[in-house]
Amino acid sequence: MNTKDIQQALIGRGFYPGPIDGYPGRLTTHAIKQFQQANGLTIDGLVGPKTLAKLFPDTNITSPEMDETSLPLALPWLEIAMNLLDVKEVAGQGSNPLIIDWAAKLGLADYHDDDIPWCGLFVAHCISSQLSNEAVPNNPLLARNWQKFGKQTTPGLGAVLVFWRESKQSYKGHVGLYWAEDEDAYHVIGGNQSNAVTITRIAKDRLLEARWPHTGLDEHPIIRMATNKGYLLSTNEA
Repeated sequence: MNTKDIQQALIGRGFYPGPIDGYPGRLTTHAIKQFQQANGLTIDGLVGPKTLAKLFPDTNITSPEMDETSLPLALPWLEIAMNLLDVKEVAGQGSNPLIIDWAAKLGLADYHDDDIPWCGLFVAHCISSQLSNEAVPNNPLLARNWQKFGKQTTPGLGAVLVFWRESKQSYKGHVGLYWAEDEDAYHVIGGNQSNAVTITRIAKDRLLEARWPHTGLDEHPIIRMATNKGYLLSTNEA
């Protein structure tokens, strides 16, 4: 089960999700909300077990089949992040217009140069493009402001992870999304990691806090174990 399956099911039930492209954009979220409203479900735009069961009533599906690399349908912000892997800032003069557009859509009028650190901008884009009712921190560009985002959680798939940089006492930090972990490090999908969107290992002892969106579905954290080379080993519900 993936986003394309959801889009096709929505069309089959008369709700237009935009192109059948596997991308959980605003049109797909809007169509999910319309479907939820029509079926007496919580209108959150997220495909949890109840919405999934209504969309596929003849298949008795209560949750998508998952392997080590699958993403739960209820984590569209993480799917957006994965779709943006390898987006890079422009070296030297000029900026990547995609990154600048993220700032414009968030109303960050003063952001006009991708030399300005954009890890917080990346997370804000992923969250706000999928969770329209979720508040992002004031000045989301400042990584440590993400300690005020949503609610506290334990590290797990899709969680916002906030790290210190240079020292715990410094104002500097880094923010990204949990993808996996090994014994010593979290594997983080983040922006401005080597000037690009990448999956990068960050030492566990640098973690300040893990946060979860207020409007995200409350689920048990999904812990993904990986090798220190990034290869996923298993998915365990904890």
